[in-house]
This record gives sequence, C-alpha cells and structure tokens, in this order.
Amino acid sequence: MTPQEPTSDDAKTSEAPLADPWRSFSYLVSGVLAYGLLGWLADRWLGTTFLVAIGILVGAGLGLYMTFARYNRIAPPSTPKT
Repeated sequence: MTPQEPTSDDAKTSEAPLADPWRSFSYLVSGVLAYGLLGWLADRWLGTTFLVAIGILVGAGLGLYMTFARYNRIAPPSTPKT
C-alpha cells in the first residue's frame, strides 16, 4: 500500500458528518420559518392568534432535533489490527 492510498480506517472516518455551524443554523432558522408560516396560515384560516407561536416553538424544537440527530452519530468501534 502506498502512502497516497487511504486506509480502511481513513475511509470510515471520512463518512462521519463534519461539524458545520452554518448547517446547524440553517436547520434552526428554516424550522422556525417554515412552521411559523404554517402557524400563521392556520391562524388566518381559523381566526385564532396563538398558532403562530406554537408553530415557531415546534419549528425550533424540530430544528434542534435535526441538528442533534445529524451530529450525534457514534462511530462504530474499530477492530484491532492483527
């Protein structure tokens, strides 16, 4: 094996998601905007005033969940070399 070829351990680590703060930020912002818009539309349709706040909170929660689910993956244990 030449030094330029990646080893099997390098290939495994390259599959892990990189910590990108802009992606995390976009998950949070897009969740708040999308579900806030849905809450606003439901408020207009039903004549209420509280669904936009619920939509914003649900969107923030789902954005946090997506960020946590993406970056909390545990790498599989490596096998010892013999």
